[in-house]
Amino acid sequence: IWDLIRKKYVVLSPEEWVRQHVVHFLNQALKYPLRHIQVERSFPLYGTVKRFDIAVYAPSGGIHILVECKSPSVSIDQHTFDQIARYQLALHSSFLMVTNGLNHYFCVLDQEGQGYQFLPQLPAYQP
Repeated sequence: IWDLIRKKYVVLSPEEWVRQHVVHFLNQALKYPLRHIQVERSFPLYGTVKRFDIAVYAPSGGIHILVECKSPSVSIDQHTFDQIARYQLALHSSFLMVTNGLNHYFCVLDQEGQGYQFLPQLPAYQP
């Protein structure tokens, strides 16, 4: 399948199917410009190298939305939320999204990072 962000063909695995649908959702439904979206980028975390699935950058340069994608066969559970919470510690995004393509969760971490405030949807792009 053609990846609009990486500008190349990628293997359409179940997780990639979810990732591509989220990119299209962010761009077409929420109007985030493709130039603000990055896919599968590495970053350092506690002496290791991790990789996020999708990040949407704010015009200021910080990460506005961090997305963790799972295959549709993977249930979204506490482990998934723990994973994105660890990534959040390093990346400091404003909003979080966790999805397996079937179930979608939008949230923010509370100020102390001890819990999630779930949201009905993500904010649309504001230039």
